[in-house]
Amino acid sequence: MLPDERHRHIVEALRDGGRTVRDLAGSLQVSEATIRRDLERLDRNGDLVRTYGGAVLAAGPRTDNGEAEPPFGMGPFADQRRAVAAAAAQLVEDNSVVLLDIGSITAQVAHLLRGRPVTVVTSSLAVLDELRDDPQVRLVLLGGILRRNYRTLVGSLTEAAMRQVSADLLLLSCTGVRPNGMVVDDMQVEAPIKLGLIEAADRVALLAPEMKFPGTGAQRLTTLADVDVVVTTAGAPAETLDLCRNAGGEVIVA
Repeated sequence: MLPDERHRHIVEALRDGGRTVRDLAGSLQVSEATIRRDLERLDRNGDLVRTYGGAVLAAGPRTDNGEAEPPFGMGPFADQRRAVAAAAAQLVEDNSVVLLDIGSITAQVAHLLRGRPVTVVTSSLAVLDELRDDPQVRLVLLGGILRRNYRTLVGSLTEAAMRQVSADLLLLSCTGVRPNGMVVDDMQVEAPIKLGLIEAADRVALLAPEMKFPGTGAQRLTTLADVDVVVTTAGAPAETLDLCRNAGGEVIVA
């Protein structure tokens, strides 16, 4: 059985629930080592989520009638996301180089940057879709392995490309901000790229609507004391935002 066919069988087997490596190896008549390699590749592509000893299908957000939504649709809290995107777009100066992280908010920022003389560097295909036909924007797409469910590029090629980039500003997304100011994310495969983005930028602006406080995630990215700007909305906890202000950073309430 060819790898692509085996991958299709694995995804189909997971539709009824999680499966162990041993179960998948037995049903496909291959070694457990082969199944582990398959699961790692499918996890990188966003087709499933690796668990201890097995895997489950990646669970995306759902609409009210139970149908799957695109991972980076504006979805719930759309007003918060749009407000943060509008404020973040104003931070981008003409003729500057801006790094746009993945996420629904940065995709909206990209839409707001259309027609402006800026250079945008990104690993997000959602940003690419917004700017690909805009002659005013110089668009730099980082290479890498495609995560189809999340419309992003990841892996060692992306990380290597990041080391060649120098930018004026990073617009950084996250999945959570802890009360102690720790900025976290819940996608392990994206964390090295986010860390590379932080290192490549002169200024870092964290895009964190109030629903990101405390949010979710276990992968440490940075702290509020180490970012230059936090763009949020009115319901974010003041005591947490003060960790940025007290360190000399700016807080923008959209």
